[in-house]
Order: sequence, then structure tokens, then C-alpha cells
Amino acid sequence: MKPRVTGMEVLPITVSERTTWRFVRLTTNVGVSGLGEASAGDPEVSDLESFYGLLGDSLSIQAYRRAGLPRAAAGGVRSASAFSAIEQALWDIRGKLLGAPVHELLGGRVRDAVPLYANVNRMTRHRVPEGFAESAALACDAGFQAVKAAPFDGFPPPDAGRDAIEIATTAGIDAMLAIRAAVGGETAVKVDCHSAFDFSRAVSVAERLRPVELDWYEEPLPVDDVEGMRELRGTVDQRLAGGERRFALDGFLPLITTRAVDVLMPDITLCGGVLEMLHIARAAETHGITISPHNARGPVATAVALSVCAAAANVESLELQWGEVDWRSTLIEPPEQVDGGMLAVHDGPGFGIELRI
Repeated sequence: MKPRVTGMEVLPITVSERTTWRFVRLTTNVGVSGLGEASAGDPEVSDLESFYGLLGDSLSIQAYRRAGLPRAAAGGVRSASAFSAIEQALWDIRGKLLGAPVHELLGGRVRDAVPLYANVNRMTRHRVPEGFAESAALACDAGFQAVKAAPFDGFPPPDAGRDAIEIATTAGIDAMLAIRAAVGGETAVKVDCHSAFDFSRAVSVAERLRPVELDWYEEPLPVDDVEGMRELRGTVDQRLAGGERRFALDGFLPLITTRAVDVLMPDITLCGGVLEMLHIARAAETHGITISPHNARGPVATAVALSVCAAAANVESLELQWGEVDWRSTLIEPPEQVDGGMLAVHDGPGFGIELRI
């Protein structure tokens, strides 16, 4: 019996007021199913159904990519997320049918475990320096060697006035100083600025953050401002990171070829899925750029990204949305297990997990 696609389930899980994880399960006529995650861009069922319709009943990843990549590239983040989730699920099915981990289908593993960093932004409800410091300290106590926060969220617009902008700037800087004080000097500390600044403020904030000894300075400018990021990289002391909302290799090439960032951050739920992330990683490697996949997502996206990280030589770390809920690991089998800030590469077929919902 030739395997073919027979259906798709969309499984949303409400996590918090800020977070919904959207899992996708493709089913087949041979009893094998495949998982993906579409937790970025808030795609609706109709968006996913539109890309599902491109499959017919075929399990061909390349045929799906040929049909869907142009549509996803033209459709914005919702389309990118929907396209990416279905592409992921096809890889999971392929690995299960062949009895092989996806990382083996990508050329084989180059590491047995991937370093994680704890994104503590969404677990931090008390968004003052003390609250960020407490979250970061808890992550360190749990064994993480690196933490990240985004204390400039909600930064006022340029017309808000000098005083409001300075108050918000100082509050964010104070939060990062508090994190450094809480975790000590051995822990890597990263800041995500969510494109909040103009060039002059990005430079001044970088200067004021020097005592934090940042591991990286993430997207202080809109990442679409490639020339601005490139100029900033030559101006500030910190490593620059970014690229989380870009789609496909073509979307990343301007950042890669100009070396506008030190660390590239493709997101498995937005960049086009498994094969696009691998293409992005290999292109970045040829220009001496490391990747650290953006992954403020659920456990399915983490398992998918782990498979690519296992096969890509220039991976330095993987983000983990940590501490938002205590039941996260129970959604998959086997449960997500972080040991000493590391996530072991699995040996099971496909992505090595099944949903428990």
C-alpha cells in the first residue's frame, strides 16, 4: 500500500494570556502521523487548510515546497507559519516511515546534545528589575548556563516624548543590570530588544549595557534595516543577533552576505521549516556566521528545531521558552527533559516524539 496523506488536525493549546501553541498533525492511510507546530503569526485554521490543500494526498516534501514556497513568501507571517508547520509534519512522517531520525535524513548528527538558553521573558509577570532578576536566578538554579529577557517590550513610539522614552530605556537597562547581578559573572546574558530603537538610541543603549557584558544584543533595530544593522555591528562592542521573522533562505541572504549580524536566528515555525533552516544554517556557515534558532514556542517546535541543530555544524545554542507553565514537558512523549541546560539529541524515528493530547 502506497502511503498517502488522509487528513490534518489542528490542535491549539492555550498556555497563558500571551501564548497559544498551535500543533498540527497530518495523518496517513498506513497509521503513521506527523507533527508540526504553527505557533508564530497566529495562523487560523483556514491558513493551514490552504497549504494543506497543496498536498493532495502526496507525501512529497519537494513537491510541497515547490507549490507552497512562493505563496508563503508572498503571504506574510501567518502564511509562513502555516507552510512551515505542514513541512515539518511531512518530515516527521518521512522519518517514521523509514524508521530513522530526521537528523539522519539531513546528513547525520554532528553532536549528541544541544546547549539551550532559557528565555525567561514570558515567565516574568512582575516586569521590574527584581522580577527579571528572580526569573533569571531560577533558570540558573535549574542548570541553565545562559538566559535571555526582553525588558524593552512595550517601548514607547518615537512621538511619545523624550521623558517617556528615557524612563522606558532606563527601566530596561536596570532590568538587565539586575539580571547580571542575580546570575553572577559565569552565566551568559542576552537581551532581546524587539526592534525598539533607532540607530542613535541603539548605540547609546549598547554603551549603557556594557557593564552587563552581554553575550548578544538582539535586534535593537528592525532587522529589515540591513544596512543599519551592518553599521551598528561595526559601531558597538556587543555581538548582534537577529532574523527571527525572516522567511526562507532568500530572506536571510541579505543578513548573511553583508554579515549584518554575528548570530543568525531562524525560527522553525517561520523560516519555512526543516529544509529551509538547514539551507540557512549552511549558507551562514560559509560566511563564518553561527546560528541559534529562535524558539519561543512549544515542545513540538523544540523537537523539530533540535533535529536540525543536531545536523548543522555551526549551531551554538537553541532557545527554550522556559518557566511559563510547569506542565509543558507533559504534552509530549517522551517528556521534554533538559539536563544541565542541554537537550539530548534523540534516536527515535522522525522527531522522536508523540503528542499526549
